[in-house]
Amino acid sequence: MCRSIKTLREPYATDVTDDDVRAAALQYVRKISGFRAPAAHNAEAFDRAVATVAAATQDLLDHLEVRGARAS
Repeated sequence: MCRSIKTLREPYATDVTDDDVRAAALQYVRKISGFRAPAAHNAEAFDRAVATVAAATQDLLDHLEVRGARAS
């Protein structure tokens, strides 16, 4: 679907920033909505969706258990 969204979980990524999570969320919302940049009357809904997807993404990453991963 969104080939430009990179995998953010270990072992594919070790240092994931808030910017990485937001960028992935933005790409997802752009793909789903079909808008690269929404019109002014859709901006609030678009921005809210990006924030919601970013929060869900961070929650997922925080709770994933990767089997075989080395403890740090």
